[in-house]
Amino acid sequence: MNRKILVLSLLMAVVPGTAMSASVYKWTDDKGVTHYGDHQPTGTSAEKVNVRSGTSSKASDGRQSPQERLSDIQEQQESQAKERRETAVQEANRKQREANCATARSNLKIIDSNARIRVEENGEQRYLSPEEIAEKRATFEEIVEKNCNPDDEGN
Repeated sequence: MNRKILVLSLLMAVVPGTAMSASVYKWTDDKGVTHYGDHQPTGTSAEKVNVRSGTSSKASDGRQSPQERLSDIQEQQESQAKERRETAVQEANRKQREANCATARSNLKIIDSNARIRVEENGEQRYLSPEEIAEKRATFEEIVEKNCNPDDEGN
């Protein structure tokens, strides 16, 4: 008799534990209705729900926890800020190249239109020699080639 009571009480203690260890799945059908069941549905992704805590495991349908979403948003904002900084630097470089191009072209036009070019050095004015003019022309042509070519990004 004592043995029967012992086995019966042991069974009474174990059975609820095995029922609680059964898996419960949660999924949403095509119409948006949420379902719960003890078997994972075929053809539909489902998440396993922890019955004791009421939380679900990481969803197999691609859902993220709030912390993961926040982390993803922060990473995305950082990459967008980096892109904006890089774009701003590229834009500044482009504007500088355009200004250099315009100045060099203007200087070449002046050199081509004048036979004599006067410069001021140390408070005194003097005329450039033909060799100095040729040297300046070569310098300005190099600047034009480097900064005015739209295919070359100034590299």
